Amino acid sequence: MNQFLRLHQLTTRFDGALQEWGGALLNLGLRIFVGWQFFKAGLIKIRDWEGTLSLFREEYTVPLLPPELAAVMGAGGELFFPLLLITGLFSRPAALGLFAVNAMAVISYPQLWKFECPAAINDHLYWGLLLLVLLVFGAGKISLDNWIKATARS
Repeated sequence: MNQFLRLHQLTTRFDGALQEWGGALLNLGLRIFVGWQFFKAGLIKIRDWEGTLSLFREEYTVPLLPPELAAVMGAGGELFFPLLLITGLFSRPAALGLFAVNAMAVISYPQLWKFECPAAINDHLYWGLLLLVLLVFGAGKISLDNWIKATARS
């Protein structure tokens, strides 16, 4: 039993540092990865605005919104929320906003659900899960949210 306890102590020796800084680095990596995916999509939309409008008029079926407004909101969300998320400023609202953008993309583009695009739907599912992790756990130590919180305390 003593050997078991020693082995357990060896495997948990660095838990404090790993949870504190390993989690912070992992969180930063998640924020950058997910934010960059959406930011790239936003850049593509504004680079070819006429093509984007055409897609929103003919391919995407965004409920309750005119295609032009949906295009502006989609591109705006894909450009604005990632900047907040990556810097860790208002990161939970940014993660929630991107989660909504992601959900709307899945809802409004029925081709994702066909068997032709399993990788595409999987990407959206993974991004949604990562955004939920960020929504639940927040931005972490390496963020403007954390810096503002620390500044407010002092």
